[in-house]
Amino acid sequence: MIKKKILIATGGTGGHIFPALGIANNLIKNNYDVRLTIDERGLSYLDDNNSISFTKIPSSPIIKENIFKLLKSLLIIFSSIIKSLSLLLFLNRPNIILGMGGYASFPVCIAATILRIKFIIYENNLIIGKANRYLLPFAKNIFVSYKELEGVKEKEKKKVIEVGNIIREEIIGFNSKNVAKNNDGIFNILVFGGSQGAKIFAEKLPEVFRKMKKDGISFKVFQQCQLNQNKVLSDFYKKENINFELFNFTNKITNFYSKANLVITRSGASALGELINVKIPFIAIPLPTSADDHQFKNAKYYEKKGMCYLLEEKNISEHLYKLINSIINNNVKIQRIIQNQSQYSDKEVFNQLNNNIEKIINEKN
Repeated sequence: MIKKKILIATGGTGGHIFPALGIANNLIKNNYDVRLTIDERGLSYLDDNNSISFTKIPSSPIIKENIFKLLKSLLIIFSSIIKSLSLLLFLNRPNIILGMGGYASFPVCIAATILRIKFIIYENNLIIGKANRYLLPFAKNIFVSYKELEGVKEKEKKKVIEVGNIIREEIIGFNSKNVAKNNDGIFNILVFGGSQGAKIFAEKLPEVFRKMKKDGISFKVFQQCQLNQNKVLSDFYKKENINFELFNFTNKITNFYSKANLVITRSGASALGELINVKIPFIAIPLPTSADDHQFKNAKYYEKKGMCYLLEEKNISEHLYKLINSIINNNVKIQRIIQNQSQYSDKEVFNQLNNNIEKIINEKN
């Protein structure tokens, strides 16, 4: 039996890469011939055990800062479209292409449009991203995490298919309630800045933790940070006698999920989707400069459903300590969050994807 070919166009941050890897591995199990396109930034998220074939396609946003940067970014995009055309024509013309959002998927999807190859785009935020907004008129369909997606024109809404959050396979079925937590009265706080690490968390949160230590709260911090922040943070926590463990980027985040009683996180769609599925209470602190304020919209969506706490970055110093303290001292709050999260699951996401992809491939137009 000849395998059907699918090309997954991705790149950029872990929020794009991890869903791409999740669906790639699942499709391979379902007898698809899968290939990735990925940019330079995305390569860092492929571990040594990666067995999925990939081609590197350069990517760039349109930079309007000055004429030279604008011309350079346009040149990169144009050359990436040419490279994508060459890939699709001569190396591995697929039955269908799946663009995972972000500007790294843009050149491949434009090349697909030129060659009249069907492509689908995926949007996991609550407001459609700029690249996907440009591509949607040419796309066969758009897979979305939530039907409440904003920014889709009325005439394009018939293309929307709700599939849920595409998350890493190890997250499906992982439930923090089934993992033994410390029983020595220590409250474990995981600080998770997303795949890039949140620089501001390393600058502002230590003071919050110092106050907690001073007030006699028993806790341990598991904190993701950037490599250049390791020494400063380590020295600070040692000086303040704060129980801590630092880590940088890791593909094994479930090792930390299993220890956490509470997570402090940015509000990227993939990170929040994982936390909802593993049933861990979290405080979402959106990146205030995120495009179209999409991180705030992501966090607000979950807060309204009683699945998390929302705190704006500007209020960290004034309000984070009070919020953490109220959570630690009120177990009912934690249980209510977990109960609300338990109403949601993405365990059927891969079945939804497989069924819809197969249907779209088999459609005649």
